[in-house]
Amino acid sequence: MRSRLAARPVRLVLTAVAAAALTTTAAGTALAVGGQSKAPVEQVCGTDDLTFKVTEKTQAGGYLLVTAKARPGITCYLEGTFPSAGFGSHPDRQVTPAEQAVTDDVKLSGTKAAYAGINPKSTNGNSGAEFDWMAIAVMGDEGNATDLRLPSTTLIDKPKSTNWHANAADAVPFD
Repeated sequence: MRSRLAARPVRLVLTAVAAAALTTTAAGTALAVGGQSKAPVEQVCGTDDLTFKVTEKTQAGGYLLVTAKARPGITCYLEGTFPSAGFGSHPDRQVTPAEQAVTDDVKLSGTKAAYAGINPKSTNGNSGAEFDWMAIAVMGDEGNATDLRLPSTTLIDKPKSTNWHANAADAVPFD
């Protein structure tokens, strides 16, 4: 008889502790679902989340370095694939990958940038066409592509691009 009486208070305490835990969990979930959570929202970067800049570099025979930064107030991850970019509508003017594998994602926020290097002419000879502009987008978000002015008129023929990298030195498109 004594064991039954001793077990009952223990069960009441355990029930009270479980109820308190469930109430705390429900309140925490309600705050997160209700939008009251202070945790930052992290997402995959879309083209509209970013600003782009292009500069000419002389290393590796010359290439275009594209810098992408998140717009103010946005924190996002840029996937480690090459940018969707092109110069005009001809297939030989569309950027293809220079790297064989996907690289690490780059977290963008504030001044943190991602870099991709585009070799504008991967062929020998003088073939190609000259361009002052390129269209660029995040891979998979081509519907939101933006035009980007090149630093100077550039001869384009079968361009190749590195993936997005956190370090500009990793974005040199070596052949």
